[in-house]
Amino acid sequence: MILIDYRNVEIRKDENVILKEVDFSLNEGEFLYIIGKVGSGKSSLLKTIYREMRIREGTASVFNYDLCTIKNKHIPFLRRKIGIVFQDFHLLTDRSVRKNLLFVLKATGWKDKTAMQKRMEEVLEQVGMSNKHYKYPHELSGGEQQRIVIARALLNSPPLILADEPTGNLDPETGAQIVQLLHDISKTGTAVIMTTHNYHWVQNFPGKVMKCENQRLIKGEV
Repeated sequence: MILIDYRNVEIRKDENVILKEVDFSLNEGEFLYIIGKVGSGKSSLLKTIYREMRIREGTASVFNYDLCTIKNKHIPFLRRKIGIVFQDFHLLTDRSVRKNLLFVLKATGWKDKTAMQKRMEEVLEQVGMSNKHYKYPHELSGGEQQRIVIARALLNSPPLILADEPTGNLDPETGAQIVQLLHDISKTGTAVIMTTHNYHWVQNFPGKVMKCENQRLIKGEV
């Protein structure tokens, strides 16, 4: 099943062309690296997928939503199908891990307290953080925080995870654990797109590769 389909897409910020003639697709359960130097357009491409940035030229669909014509009222429904993992965590610092997860569940329409508790326990177990639910973000290491971010991204069982430089603030050993975790998630049927400028991950944890270079998205080789 095709989740993402881009054809001849141009991505611009104001009048500046960031990427042009973008053609790519992503299937259910695939793991795709988007590699390239800092500033090459990787994050901008991800932002178009969850409609933070608008596409004005070409054709693009995500979960059969047309990104060129999607109405604002439908964007939240698109985003509920996508889990997003940021480099700098974006956790709420004034509340515990459990309350961070609870906030997302409530914001996305969950009502049943028993079901919410069960789902939080499931995702924390999946990322190896079952015993950290009472901790605050500042009490966790960078790797632990990133695991919580991944747990948060998994709450609504999305078919797609977007991980934007998820190892950027982590040491190599912790980074490797996070990349392995994302690969394990993709093996359960959830597609993953991970941006990185660290080619080491691609060599050690193989996946499909595309590269942002000279305003193009091309089949990547490391």
